[in-house]
Amino acid sequence: MDLLVFKLIVTPLLLLAASMAVRRWGEAIGGFLVGLPLTSGPISVFLALEHGPVFATQATSGSLTATVAQTGFCLAYCRLAHLGWPTALGGACAAFALVASTLQSSGIAQTGLFVAALLAMSLVLHLTPREAVVGSKLASPWWDLPARMVLITALVVGVTLIAPHIGPGVSGVLASFPFIATILAVFAHRMIGGIAAKQVLRGMVSGLLGFAVFFYVLSLTLTRTTLLLAYGTAVACALTIQACAFYRMRRLHIQRAK
Repeated sequence: MDLLVFKLIVTPLLLLAASMAVRRWGEAIGGFLVGLPLTSGPISVFLALEHGPVFATQATSGSLTATVAQTGFCLAYCRLAHLGWPTALGGACAAFALVASTLQSSGIAQTGLFVAALLAMSLVLHLTPREAVVGSKLASPWWDLPARMVLITALVVGVTLIAPHIGPGVSGVLASFPFIATILAVFAHRMIGGIAAKQVLRGMVSGLLGFAVFFYVLSLTLTRTTLLLAYGTAVACALTIQACAFYRMRRLHIQRAK
């Protein structure tokens, strides 16, 4: 029961923080922050607590697979954004499923998936140049944040419940689908336009380095040490990488503004 309460509290608070970041700092920075494992990280913790570190280690393979698939999602959405958000979202989901299923069936180990994720991030950032957003900031209705928090909480609870039936690999992929970024991108697309959605997703790709590092470190440590040390090390590494990337991102933004 305590673990269920934890699920119901922590995940919506993480989503709330990401949503407020978009409103405070804009679409690109918000997307960058949601590149962190805000939903898949807690799900991984719950999988380790409920099904053991071996299961959670196997799930990191799915999460790293999903990292590559997320870059495919972002690229497809950005390329189709001019056709409207329903078409862009449909194409992006298809791209995610195609990349994830291909990598899942390939049997590539975590190290190979980590390298593939790094290469995919670099490629997608090169193919999706930064564009200036024209228009006002997001002015969301009162029900927006509560609806997002309910959706993500349901995802976390649902994935952890069905994990024993679908296996660790599929659990890792499903947990790492970019639900938060999708919500932010679609909302930005509807309220401001396709360029705003692109910047959310481009920011997410920039932030996926910390995501990939988090799960790669877990793949190396979960069965070799305590859960507290494994997750603490993974969080520390991800935040260090993310802080360095954020500093570089802000410097480039300041240079362009001059």
